[in-house]
Amino acid sequence: MDRDSHASESTYDIDTLVATLFTREAKRLVGLASFFTDDRTAAEDLVQEAFIRLARTAHRIRDNDKAAAYLRSIVINLARDHNRRGLVSLRHRPPEAVDEPSAEETASMEESRREVVEALRGLPHRQRECLALRYYLELSVEEIADALGVSTNSVKTHLKRGLRGLAVVLEDTHG
Repeated sequence: MDRDSHASESTYDIDTLVATLFTREAKRLVGLASFFTDDRTAAEDLVQEAFIRLARTAHRIRDNDKAAAYLRSIVINLARDHNRRGLVSLRHRPPEAVDEPSAEETASMEESRREVVEALRGLPHRQRECLALRYYLELSVEEIADALGVSTNSVKTHLKRGLRGLAVVLEDTHG
């Protein structure tokens, strides 16, 4: 196989990987990013940027089964960066108009879900990240540890504390 055909085969593999991940993961990643940004438009932009970064660096991925975890890490890091920048820039701009939810989103949003999301947003960032990855994306403790760059024991601790914090807030709401 000559060099040009190997390069085009490699490009095809990367394009296929990115397209497959987009089909399979994009909607869930937007939901994940929305937990951190509280802004659906920003979440969509962050996920788009994550796919662009994945496409640029996909040739470094040795195991395609780990590409989704790598993509989640990119989204989480972009959301963190967005929030850091946002804390400074929010003081210098008027509030943005709230995105209108789609009919599908409106239909699926129930009062209990809103309460849980509000309670999640009140948790410390690491607890929120761990809970969102565990219960929204259904990742294992090991996958969460890899995505966040922490130990599995740290993930377990944050999950336990986060669930306890949610229980307290939700009991106060209904108690």
